[in-house]
Amino acid sequence: MHSFDLSFLKFGVFDILDVLIVAFIIYQLYNLIRGTIAANIFIGLITIYLLYRVVNALEMRLLAGILGKFAEVGIIAVIIVFQQEVRRFLLLVGKNASLQRNKAWWKYFFGKDDAEKNNYARIKPIIDACKTMKQSRTGALIVFTKYYDEQFYQNSCEVLDAKISKRMLESIFQKNSPLHDGAVVISENKIKSASCILPVTEKSDLPAQYGLRHRAGIGVTEANDATAIIVSEETGEISYAKQGRIKMDLSFAELEKLLNKDF
Repeated sequence: MHSFDLSFLKFGVFDILDVLIVAFIIYQLYNLIRGTIAANIFIGLITIYLLYRVVNALEMRLLAGILGKFAEVGIIAVIIVFQQEVRRFLLLVGKNASLQRNKAWWKYFFGKDDAEKNNYARIKPIIDACKTMKQSRTGALIVFTKYYDEQFYQNSCEVLDAKISKRMLESIFQKNSPLHDGAVVISENKIKSASCILPVTEKSDLPAQYGLRHRAGIGVTEANDATAIIVSEETGEISYAKQGRIKMDLSFAELEKLLNKDF
């Protein structure tokens, strides 16, 4: 009877921890590029690398030489191509660590119920404003971002740095307001800017009824670590965009649940 010697397979606690950390990082990177153009670029890079390995094994020297040049500068190319995604990933790690620490201290000193009440107090003016705008069919685009990138937003926005309130949001998106044509950006519990011109998504498979407001809401969540509320001017329907995906026709209970989770 044959026996197999598996003594060379040695797993320690740190080996398992190493695998788990790498898996977590890959998962977070996947979440950042999922549903975005970056995902297609990543697939393209993987395809080129696999093709290089195949042609190199088949000794197709000319093609292997050309593809080899791409492989040699692979890390540099990835950093250049995915510069925005790498930046978002580092910001996400830093911001999440800070937020989780603050949440832990808040719950330790004030209790879980008070922490939840504090969060509801922050999102209530936003929900109330959305209710009014839905009834009046006032078009709106509200973007929430954990990190306010001044270079990205301020170049095309009017800087406000104002307290979040129902009346403030309603007055901004009122049809006669000079700031209504564009997005409001909320960060750090403040209305940072208004009338922001945002990049629209390049997705070609979106429904025909999606106008520029919906496409901009999807586009900003593809390019940044952000979420967006869209109120349709035609129907009053409320949508919620995150990571390049959009949920349509939300109830206010669903909107509150999403904001509680993300804001």
